[in-house]
This record gives sequence, structure tokens and C-alpha cells, in this order.
Amino acid sequence: MSVRPPASSSSSSSSAGVTTAIAVVGATGRMGRAVVRLAHQAGLRVVCGIARSQRGNDCGVIAGIGAIGAPIVETAAEALAFEPSVVIDFSTPALLTCIAQACTSSTIAPALVSGTTGLDDAALSALHAVSTRCAVLWEPNMSVGIHVLAALVEAAEAALGPSFDVEVVEAHHRAKVDAPSGTALRLAEIVKRSRRAHYAHGRQGRPGPRAADEIGMHAVRGGDVIGDHTVFFFGDGERVELTHRASSRDVFAHGALRAAQWLAHQAPGRYDLATMIRESGRGAPEKPPASSSIAHVATDRAPHPPPTPESAP
Repeated sequence: MSVRPPASSSSSSSSAGVTTAIAVVGATGRMGRAVVRLAHQAGLRVVCGIARSQRGNDCGVIAGIGAIGAPIVETAAEALAFEPSVVIDFSTPALLTCIAQACTSSTIAPALVSGTTGLDDAALSALHAVSTRCAVLWEPNMSVGIHVLAALVEAAEAALGPSFDVEVVEAHHRAKVDAPSGTALRLAEIVKRSRRAHYAHGRQGRPGPRAADEIGMHAVRGGDVIGDHTVFFFGDGERVELTHRASSRDVFAHGALRAAQWLAHQAPGRYDLATMIRESGRGAPEKPPASSSIAHVATDRAPHPPPTPESAP
């Protein structure tokens, strides 16, 4: 089946005032379908999707919103013929590598937003290369809330210091193929930057007492868990827990779309979500969905007892 962009694609995508034109990589997957659905609801224009199957079918139909005139194609070259201003990627390291290489050699140089995790050396190299020609934002977690968690982890590490043992626990659905998650590694790296430490990936048998220079990393898999991350700071007689839980994939899709609209106006180079949040001048959405993400801070230090009659002022 031949899939071609509409004859008016070039002129319409470059006209002033026309909304951001988006190509979605991994459009048949769970995240890709969410991006297509929410982009359409927000008035953004999805021009095509890239996937290994369902070639020629409409992205909107696959996403459950009806036809939107955005066909599925199989190659990066076909997608770039639709002249997207931004490519949003939630796929695999291999497919991301192909997309980045195609964007590097393309004359239209679209911005690239990617949330693909488990990147290998080839994908990392391709992202570095494409950033010399295109604006690139790669994040293992597109939730705004997770970046609030990262700031809290940094503040806790600065306040508590190396006398507190740090363990990172993440939980995801049974189908996730990489472990630990990219987000867990990003959170652990915040701690590792301020102390001499190495990662201990799980424990079994008789590993002996916990070493002072360990950062424990633990991956839990099961059910349909979208993404939970907890960073523990264990001290003597107290502990601090910093947790983010995502209960809807929409939170990641919203973050990717917000990044896409911002990145479309940036110069070539590497960017991250924290920079986008800071420079766009906005924090979290004004009215986030009540169940979209949860940031939780807990400490098990015993509360101060109420004053006794003898100690009361």
C-alpha cells in the first residue's frame, strides 16, 4: 500500500499561524495512542505515525478517536515526507536510532522529543549527532511531577548527607523490558553526584552488611503499574521517603506534547524537561487531573509528644 503526504502538506505546515505538525513514532503502542488522542484534543496536528504494523491505517482510528487524516508509515523517510515540525518518539532504542539518523540527514531538521528508555550506545550516539542539526529533548519520564521529585531528592541529599543510606525502588507493569527504569537511574544519579558511591542492583544470598558507599537499586514488575518511584533516605532512628506515582499514561503524553510545542521554537542542541519547565515560565498544569500523578513525602520519625502538664509553658 502506497502512503503519500497530501499535496498541500509542504505549504500548510510552514504557513504562519498553523499549529505544530507532529509525527508520532510508535503510534500503535500505548504511549503513541495517548499522544495522538491528546494532541487531537489540544488542537495540534498529527500528520502521520510510524510503526512496524498497520501501515496505511489512520492514527486516529487506532487511537480510538476516528480518522484524522494521519496514516501509519513504516520508515523515517516516509514520515519526513510529511514535513513534521516535531517528531515525538515512544518506541524502541533501535527505532529511535533510525529516526535520529534520518532527522540528521533531513533538509527539514524537525525537532525531536523522545521518551524511549533503555538506550544503547548506538541510540545515545545518534541523539548526540542529531542534536547538531535539530533541537532534541530526551527524557526517560515526561511527567512534570517526576521533576519535582528530582528537585526534592537533590534537596534531601544536600540536607541529610552521606550518613543516610539511599535506596531507590521502582515498580512498573509486567511488559516493561528494561530495568531499572531510566527514571530510577536519573534519580540515583542525583545522589551519586554528591557522594562516592556505586549501584547495588538487588541483593540475594549472603551479601554481607550494607556498604556505606552503596546506592541500592530495586526493580519491581507486575500487573499494569504505570510507574512508581521511591527514593529512601535511611538514617539511625528515622527515614525519609520521597515517592512519585503515576496513575495515568496521559501525564507522560501531556508532558511530551508540551515539550514538543516548546521545542519546535528552539535552536539545535540538547534540552531536558527541567529546562523547558523553567524557560517556558510555567510550573505544573493549572488544573492537573486528580489521578494523574501523586508526589508523596513521608518520614517515620516519631512525632514530638504533646507537652505534659509539667513541661507545658
